[in-house]
Amino acid sequence: MEIPYLQPYLNTPAMIKILSPTSRYRSALKPAIALFFAVLLNFDIALAQTTKLPAVGTSAVVGSIDHIDIATTVQSPSGQVTPLQIICVFEYTEGDITSPQALPAAANGLLHIDQALNGLLTDLRKSGKFTGHTLETLLITTPKGTIAAEKLLLIGLGNRNNFTPDLMTNIGRVGMREALRLGVSSYSHASDLKDAGIDSPTGTVASNVIKGAVEAYETELYLKSKNLSNAKPISKITLLTGPPFFAPSGEAVKAFIQTYHAAVN
Repeated sequence: MEIPYLQPYLNTPAMIKILSPTSRYRSALKPAIALFFAVLLNFDIALAQTTKLPAVGTSAVVGSIDHIDIATTVQSPSGQVTPLQIICVFEYTEGDITSPQALPAAANGLLHIDQALNGLLTDLRKSGKFTGHTLETLLITTPKGTIAAEKLLLIGLGNRNNFTPDLMTNIGRVGMREALRLGVSSYSHASDLKDAGIDSPTGTVASNVIKGAVEAYETELYLKSKNLSNAKPISKITLLTGPPFFAPSGEAVKAFIQTYHAAVN
């Protein structure tokens, strides 16, 4: 096990010598070392459990590209006030958003959407009316009193067994192009992978979504420079996260934005 804040001490010449496989001290110290690391592990676990997570509604703009503010927000997609809410869904498997692998009901954005729309999401997927094939889309004008968004865009993720984080770049492109087509000035995106039981790399997924969205937007800017597009500008993209994923999502997107600016400057 590697504990980052201990490495400066463990990597000193004296400790390397003591802990080396050939050291005559290693066997004598082994029980003490095991106890030491057990105590530290329990401390780490206790610290993680007592760390205060951000509350619902917590939001931060982590940077901007092409005059688009990019924000992360702790919010369920059913509760986000926005002209356009994007959610992502896999091809249907029975009980996938309520399985033990999925997030608990209180934290499961897909389940919140399904409940707010009186089971419509499950009905569309289970009946095959929306199969969830890769990059398939379906736009829903949401009735008042259901979810907070004016429109809901479903984007398919395909077969869950074939998922890779690289797909999220194309998901980001599709989401941006649909937003431009609809003429909204801002939109929110929820990848919903963990809601569906996929243990995905949070930061990579978030940065790939923004990467794809930026690429699609810059293609549109190129077309506008040739007088081949009259699309309205997008002023803000909001990535929705659960409380535990707010910090890693924001950090990853911020790093992507910094890399982007370094590359173009």
